[in-house]
Amino acid sequence: MRRRLLLSTLAVAVVALLLLGIPLAYAAQKLVYEEAGRSLDREASSIAGGVGFSLESHRPVTGAVIAREYPGRHISITMPDGRTVTAGPPRRGRVLSATAAHGAVRVRVSRPEAQVQGAALRLILLVGSLALLGVAVTVGLAMMQARKLILPLVDLAETADRLGSGNARPRPRRYGIPEVDRVAEQLDRSAVRITQLLIASRGFAADASHQLRTPLTALSMRLEEMIEAADYPDVVREEGAAAVAQAERLVAVVEQLLARARHDRAGGVVPAPIDEIIAQQVEEWRPSFRKAGRNVRIIGEQGLVGMTNPEGLSQIVATLLENALTHGAGMVTIHTKPGANSVVVEVGDEGDGIPSELAPRIFERSISGGRGTGLGLYLAQSLAVMDGGRLELKQTRPAVFSVFLRQPAEALLASQPVVMGPT
Repeated sequence: MRRRLLLSTLAVAVVALLLLGIPLAYAAQKLVYEEAGRSLDREASSIAGGVGFSLESHRPVTGAVIAREYPGRHISITMPDGRTVTAGPPRRGRVLSATAAHGAVRVRVSRPEAQVQGAALRLILLVGSLALLGVAVTVGLAMMQARKLILPLVDLAETADRLGSGNARPRPRRYGIPEVDRVAEQLDRSAVRITQLLIASRGFAADASHQLRTPLTALSMRLEEMIEAADYPDVVREEGAAAVAQAERLVAVVEQLLARARHDRAGGVVPAPIDEIIAQQVEEWRPSFRKAGRNVRIIGEQGLVGMTNPEGLSQIVATLLENALTHGAGMVTIHTKPGANSVVVEVGDEGDGIPSELAPRIFERSISGGRGTGLGLYLAQSLAVMDGGRLELKQTRPAVFSVFLRQPAEALLASQPVVMGPT
């Protein structure tokens, strides 16, 4: 690319110099010849005037005196009596001449054309030297510009290669070129997103092993007790009910983990209608709230669209509704509104809220205010982050959680391809 850039710049410079230099050289040569002709005209007029004044003053006119005053010129003077006086070297080869008259005195001044050609050639050489200097300066500037463009591209290629090899550490380096800086920003965003995906994927195994171990151990103990108490139906029924409860808890944990595992795959983030996703979740959870003597309402601006994975947002809203049902009280309100650079979904209830000592750690894994698994809010926050948004605890008493989603216009600007110019 550097070679192509240099050759293209050099070609443009040479063409421009030829288009300007050839007419300039022709004009310079013509100017030298015209100036030489005007100079001979002035000399001829001056000599004719001087000879006329000498004749009027009755002073002799000699060629030696005139030759000293006008060296390098061949001068022919025709006197009023027809006599001819010559001065200077004899005429040889091609010459430039000019004539002038003063009364009955006629003067002809000549100079070798080779002298004029030499002056014109020197001027053309000066123009050519300036043109070569211009080419050299152009090549130097092109090399500097090529280095300024090539080095960032090489650096960006190395960054992309590191991303492909799994090294997703961002490199906040900028180069002062807006288009290249946009590419660097997109690579940094991709690096952050890849890092988050890797962390989420690695955490899945740890979550699965940690969260499944306890219910599986409890379920195994219940089954062992059922086997040992096979002759006692009442004990079997009691242990069976406990085993079913443990199995249901295990199923809930598995569903949460699988939902997270399905969402860990890159992609799936699209402009999604927020109202439809929220309405679907409210419809699914309304019977449970009605059974508890409670209700769910939706307020705020309708018709909002956010960048998200619909399944992921459904999981987030379901988790917040489940927490409100389990740990909250009163009316549950879902408030949708546009933010400064995002779409906001707030979910709150009228309960006692979250204890102040638990609030800073509410999104950590295995942290729960009741008998839950402690994975719900942690997974919900992970789902929001993987979609480029975030989940925050806006208010503790009563509890209000806010989901921030990217606006489609912002996401479109972030993913707009960089248009490269010709190389």
